[in-house]
Amino acid sequence: MRLDTTDRRILSFLQKDSKITTKELSVHLDLSPTAVYERIKKMEKEGVIKGYSALIDRVKAGRGFVVFCQIKLLQHRHEYVVKFEREVIRFDEVLECYNVSGDYDYLLKVMVNDMKAYHDFINDKLTRMDHIGSAHSTFIIHEVKNSHVVPVQEGPES
Repeated sequence: MRLDTTDRRILSFLQKDSKITTKELSVHLDLSPTAVYERIKKMEKEGVIKGYSALIDRVKAGRGFVVFCQIKLLQHRHEYVVKFEREVIRFDEVLECYNVSGDYDYLLKVMVNDMKAYHDFINDKLTRMDHIGSAHSTFIIHEVKNSHVVPVQEGPES
């Protein structure tokens, strides 16, 4: 799907407030509500818009302790990769998991309540995975920027 300037503007508005109405968008974009609705539905159908969600204050939700955990598998064998990925996606504490290059194989973004909860996560979940060679933890001291917004205004028409 090719995104034009109007599509990009719609995406920007929706990322800032997914509860904005089609009518409100139509006023901002100088389009009819029907035209805006059809564009949104097309982007949903094409998978440009993958879904909608509420942004939650992680501290108030009991997940204020953020850790980046780097995982190295014992070996780069297909069954280890498949097994690790199948298991790690089931952990509620893991919000993001990336297969990365460099000294480690995976980078996990883990959110828990406190150090004890992270200790429990490591001991009760990660250490039970026999195909992990090592894990290195980096604790977040202060969050400088955390954005969920994907920049869509820049660049040529795609």
